[in-house]
Order: sequence, then structure tokens, then C-alpha cells
Amino acid sequence: MGWLSRFERKAGGELRQKYRGSALGVLWYLVNPLVMMGAYYLMFGIILPRQDLEHYPLFLLVGLVVWVFFNQAVMSAAPSLLDHGALVRKARFPREIIPASVVTVQLVTFVALLALVTPITVAIRGTVDAALLVLPFVLACLFAFVLGLAFAVSILHAYFRDVAPILSAALLPWFFLSPIFFEPDAIVTGHETALFVLEWVNPVAPYIDGVRDIVYGGQLPGPATLVYVAVVAALTLLGGRALFARLQGELAVVV
Repeated sequence: MGWLSRFERKAGGELRQKYRGSALGVLWYLVNPLVMMGAYYLMFGIILPRQDLEHYPLFLLVGLVVWVFFNQAVMSAAPSLLDHGALVRKARFPREIIPASVVTVQLVTFVALLALVTPITVAIRGTVDAALLVLPFVLACLFAFVLGLAFAVSILHAYFRDVAPILSAALLPWFFLSPIFFEPDAIVTGHETALFVLEWVNPVAPYIDGVRDIVYGGQLPGPATLVYVAVVAALTLLGGRALFARLQGELAVVV
């Protein structure tokens, strides 16, 4: 199991490197979603009309922390093989360790942030709901989904250096089309096709909805959401891993 210890060292090294020299360390991970929450609450909660959602800043924050994990994990994974090209060329080891360690670092900070947000939402609701027992399942599916994407984008970017810039450009409209600021069924009433696109064609949307239903709403996600997050996670992980395995043969040459 030498590769496992290598993975643990790699993930730990990534985490230490990410916050090296920082006075607050991992707490800096809080700054991005909190600043984003403040800015978007000002825009969508005060300046512009919005839905009548109770505790709207918390509604925003839960959606934002899921998106930040997804966005930062995928974008950090894309150049990860190139960033560690010297290691890839010198040593023989499962190269999947590199993007996996990047995603794991983001997962640790994401879970730490969620662990701070969840007690606040529970305290505001005044109840501890059984739905929280399902949260680890949804988070595991989210991790598998992001890991599959990380495998795919990292190996593709090693061969085609336009992948990361294209992904960066695509994530901006993807962000605004995701149910972070709104509940889809409240803004597209009567437009079933638009509702279907917002809720099911966007693959990250059910993960945002699932985590928000549990943490913010204190309720179980619908059966369709639970099935979706599990199936899409499995397909994405298997597909990303298969693509990585197919292309990694020449990896030491292209990086």
C-alpha cells in the first residue's frame, strides 16, 4: 500500500503548501465564500428584487460553499499534472494521486466550512433533523463527481493546454445558471423545459439542491435528487478514471 502513503503525503503536502506562510491558515478558505455572500446579498437581496426566502444570506452561503468546492477543485486539478511534471517524469506511481490529492485538499476545507455553517442553520431553525444523517451520502457523491471531473480535466489539459482556459470561461455562465441565488421552480413557473434544464441538465445543480435541502432546509432531498447525485457521481468517476487510464501512457512525455 505504498501508493496510499504516497497519496496521504501528497494530499498533506498540498494542504501545507496551499496555506504556507498564512497567519490564519485554512480559515482563509472562509474568506472567499463570505465575501461572495456579502456581495451577492447586496446585489440580489437588497438592490435587486429577489425571491421571498427566509434567512437569504444562509441560503446563499450554503449554495456558494458547494460551488466554491466544485469550482476550485476542478480548476486546481486541471494544471496539476503539468505543475508536477518533474515528479511524473522521475517516479513511477499511480498518477491519479496528483489530481486526487488536489480534490482531497479542497474537500477538507469544504467540509471544515460546512461544519461551521451547519450548526448556525440548525440553531436558527431550532431543530436537529434526521435529514442530517443523509448529508455524508450526498457529500460522498459530490466528492466522487468532482473527482471524476478532476481526472478528466487534468489528463486532457496535459495533452491540450486550452482545456483549463476554456473551463475557466465556461464556469462563469455556469455559475450564474446554477441554483445559488434562486430556487429554480420559483423563477421559471410555467416553463417546464427551462425548469428541467436548470435542475437536471446542469449536473452540479442537484448537488447544490441536495446539500441545501439538508443544511438550510432541514429536510431530505427528493428521491429523484438522491438517485441523480448517486448515478451521475458513479458515471462521472468511472468515465473520468477510464479516460485518465487510456491517456496516461504518454503522460511522462507530454508534461
